[in-house]
Amino acid sequence: MEPGGRTASRKGPRFASESLFLALLYVSCRAEDAAMEELATEKEAEESHRQDSVNLLTFILLLTLTILTIWLFKHRRVRFLHETGLAMIYGLLVGVILRYGIPSTIYHNKTPPSCSLKEGPVSTLLLNVSGKFFEYTLKGEINSREIHNVEQNDMLRKVTFDPEVFFNILLPPIIFHAGYSLKKRHFFRNLGSIITYAFLGTAISCFVIGNLMYGVVKLMQAVGQLTDKFYYTDCLFFGAIASATDPVTVLAIFNELHADVDLYALLFGESVLNDAVAIVLSSSIVAYQPSGTNTHTFDASAFFKSVGVFLGIFSGSFAMGAVTGVVTALVTKFTKLHCFPLLETALFFLMSWSTFLLAEACSFTGVVAVLFCGITQAHYTYNNLSEESTKRTKQLFEVLHFLAENFIFSYMGLALFTFQNHIFSPIFIVGAFLAIFIGRASNIYPLSFFLNLGRRHKISGNFQHMMMFAGLRGAMAFALAIRDTATYARQMMFTTTLLIVFFTVWVFGGGTTPMLSWLHIRVGVDPDQDLQPIGDNFQVLQGDGPQHEGGSKTKQESAWLFRLWYTFDHNYLKPILTHSGPPLTTTLPGCCGPLARCLTSPQAYENHEQLRDTDSDLILNDGDLTLTYGDTAITANGASGGHDGTRGEWGGINGKTEAAPERDSEAREHETTSRGTRLVFPVEDHA
Repeated sequence: MEPGGRTASRKGPRFASESLFLALLYVSCRAEDAAMEELATEKEAEESHRQDSVNLLTFILLLTLTILTIWLFKHRRVRFLHETGLAMIYGLLVGVILRYGIPSTIYHNKTPPSCSLKEGPVSTLLLNVSGKFFEYTLKGEINSREIHNVEQNDMLRKVTFDPEVFFNILLPPIIFHAGYSLKKRHFFRNLGSIITYAFLGTAISCFVIGNLMYGVVKLMQAVGQLTDKFYYTDCLFFGAIASATDPVTVLAIFNELHADVDLYALLFGESVLNDAVAIVLSSSIVAYQPSGTNTHTFDASAFFKSVGVFLGIFSGSFAMGAVTGVVTALVTKFTKLHCFPLLETALFFLMSWSTFLLAEACSFTGVVAVLFCGITQAHYTYNNLSEESTKRTKQLFEVLHFLAENFIFSYMGLALFTFQNHIFSPIFIVGAFLAIFIGRASNIYPLSFFLNLGRRHKISGNFQHMMMFAGLRGAMAFALAIRDTATYARQMMFTTTLLIVFFTVWVFGGGTTPMLSWLHIRVGVDPDQDLQPIGDNFQVLQGDGPQHEGGSKTKQESAWLFRLWYTFDHNYLKPILTHSGPPLTTTLPGCCGPLARCLTSPQAYENHEQLRDTDSDLILNDGDLTLTYGDTAITANGASGGHDGTRGEWGGINGKTEAAPERDSEAREHETTSRGTRLVFPVEDHA
């Protein structure tokens, strides 16, 4: 016992010291492993940051190269290729380099681990590895042919932006600028036709394209070219995407050549409202969910529900955009922000951008909301801004629009090679081109025929051919297509949409100038020629003969509804929301005197001679419009006094002409236009 006991007593301390040593060694190894893991994580984060910087630098260099080339093209007066087509070419070149110029790295496991899931892949995965929990986020599906090129896939995935970036960051300035820079005079004088083309025409185009593409899908299924599900609702969704026109190339050439103002107004107005209608229409098609087991059959209740969704989303988005514009107008009127132009511009910018996000957060459509917000801001808020802020806001959104639009077109070229789930189907692509052509023709020609039955100023056949030719696809179609590429059908739609945008921008955009010449459409037109005094003193000749025979016919016809709107807007809304218009004390009943004095701006009393509002150019034609200021009634028509003798503009309340943001650009166009077909001859008065 004693020897054993002594032996045990000797081994006890030795065993304890060895255990302590092993424990310390284990702890040090764990600490070293943790330090190595932390170092690896830091290196990975640093490498990711560097890669993100390189990606952003790539796009900035693309834009810089595009701008320099645009300058060269403008300097050399090259018109066969627009800046958007140029941006797409540069994007294609960079995409080729990223796709095929980067060496691939072999995956360390030749056979990646596999597992089966009863449901689809989850967006977030939580793993328990030796007591430590790790969270993994789904980056996306990798093509089976590219499974070994992990590093290249990761790089291509990083230059593929989240679709929400397009909707929340890039689209708002583009759409807002369209509304804020709207040339209201020509737009509202053709408003009936524009609404018809944008609403009814887009719906016709959507259903024509959708039904034709359903036939193409059935053909693909018959010949064995369809490898997955493609439903009728998918075809209608593609019809809505393909109906979103974006003739930015054509409109830019029109603006540069000073093409006919009515044709410009029809194309621009249709494209602006058409984008809004297309996105709401696509949302309504997605909302179509018939009851029962088969969710892709026709159901009357689901159809009328989708129609209700369309009307609800559009009207709600319209109201939200208009309300935001009204709130901004009230804030700028009843505060002294004009004393601080920087703060005024910042508030204007944030209120305008927040309209888009607010509408999206409320399940409406931000595109519609920000469009009508821009129109409302131009009509009301613009008149309350200081002179410095008016220039800043106009230039700010013009620059943002330019950069965002060219960024999107550059990314389109890049996405053709960096997107990893393209599905190229020749039958679907050819069928899509034919369907879009037929859908556009079904929109323009029949509607123009019916519109001409009620228009005094007819839409000529050449105008119709040019509108047919100018139905390009662009940023909105691309943004709608890239927003959802999870299924086989959506991936095929995205690939086809990209090719359609490329073809229409390059071919139709580049052929705009020859087409204008071939169709004998006037260029070099003064946008303000219809405001020149005519009838009693002058006569305007265009082309081969008189365009108008009397002063009363210098204005296009306008509906009585817009006359009522103008009277209501001039007498009530303008005085409430701006510093212009007649004082409310002269237009509201006497019982509303305290409220009228509270809402009327002091500037409204400074000028005691009420002059005609510039917006009356939108609606005046055969009849006279009577404006009241206290006991004074002033009749305004096409030949009334008070003309400034130069542009047909009339003064505002403060001796300052009320102007929308397009006034400056129109003035420059008027001053620089040195060519055209407008001739003005004095008519001798023999009385």
